Amino acid sequence: MDPLASPEHELLLVIDVQNDFCPGGALAVPDGDAVVPVIAAAMTRFAQVAFTQDWHPPGHRSFASAHPGRSPYERMPFPYGEQTLWPDHCVQGTEGAALHPGLDSARAELVIRKGFRPAIDSYSAFFENDRSTPTGLGGYLRERGIRRVVLCGLATDFCVAYSAIDARRQGFEAVVLLEACRAIDLDGSLAAALAAMHEAGVVLRDPAR
Repeated sequence: MDPLASPEHELLLVIDVQNDFCPGGALAVPDGDAVVPVIAAAMTRFAQVAFTQDWHPPGHRSFASAHPGRSPYERMPFPYGEQTLWPDHCVQGTEGAALHPGLDSARAELVIRKGFRPAIDSYSAFFENDRSTPTGLGGYLRERGIRRVVLCGLATDFCVAYSAIDARRQGFEAVVLLEACRAIDLDGSLAAALAAMHEAGVVLRDPAR
């Protein structure tokens, strides 16, 4: 990382801290709400903050309920590759899709909604899961002169990791605040995600450092 980079060239990207990913939600990440106070504290140290929000239409193809006989967390082939099937979650306009009330989302200069295309899931803040349909975030960051993206949120091994790796693919420096993230960890997915982020040049660190 460039130690001379000024704060205006750095942005905190808060990934999917929504009610459905917190305890009691439809796709609760273990200990998911523990990230809220850590992220709230981190937000005070950044001049620029953006959020992502999972935003699925009812009956989204990534939902297990859209595939009779299938169960949540099974994998099946999609046109763009293997897809994990999820419980119905973050359905547009529902309380579960709302950003966690413990974070001041009014501080966000941008909220990227993703996963709204009915047939394509979206983990990354930069691309849909077909790995080619952009969300527009990359262009926004370049227009704003952002060089370093600092990521936190839910879940480490899916949306955070995909977003961090794509930030590197797009030419940005990427830092993940691990204490401000929690993982689902399906069949070793956390270890695989950490290795993939490291390989991509993502810096993994604690928020206090």
